[in-house]
Amino acid sequence: MRRWRQPWPCTRCAGKGAVGRVDTKGDRAYLLVDGYNIIHSWPELEQLQAESLEHAREALIHILSDYAAFTGQQAVIVFDAHLVKGTVEQREKVTEALEVVYTREGETADMFIERMVSFLLPGSRVIQVATSDSVEQQVVWREGALRLSSRDLRDLVQAAGKERRVILASDRDPGNPLDAYLDMRLRAEFEKWRRQ
Repeated sequence: MRRWRQPWPCTRCAGKGAVGRVDTKGDRAYLLVDGYNIIHSWPELEQLQAESLEHAREALIHILSDYAAFTGQQAVIVFDAHLVKGTVEQREKVTEALEVVYTREGETADMFIERMVSFLLPGSRVIQVATSDSVEQQVVWREGALRLSSRDLRDLVQAAGKERRVILASDRDPGNPLDAYLDMRLRAEFEKWRRQ
């Protein structure tokens, strides 16, 4: 692993903090996502993007917010803003499990992700990077992160959605919806009344 990279300063704290609002304590698993790469790779998001890039971004944020909350990962979606003149890095904490980052002028999503991987990996964290950019996959893999293609991420998101639906369906008892909320004593008392 290359040691020449230093922890990168947060633009909000003028270099006084290491990574701003990203939680770097503990052994939490991270999912770093190249946002526009995923939007252009998933057919449903590509179709939305043709109508409105903002709608495609919001859809990806919603999908990954649900996924991160279900899996317990800390997800960070990174969108390029490197071609927009005068922009500074912007971060938005969408949920406890999801943060959205818009890069500053001159910085690509790949550069931001590489920097974040270098900063987070010295601990014993599991870091997954989702992008279909093969060069970026190789770079983060050499740094020690796990790589996911956009198709792999889509498969994981769909599998988690199915698993969540199964769990929610099994929690419901269609015959007696209140039964799950009653303790054994009350349940027995109501059953006795019902049989009288």
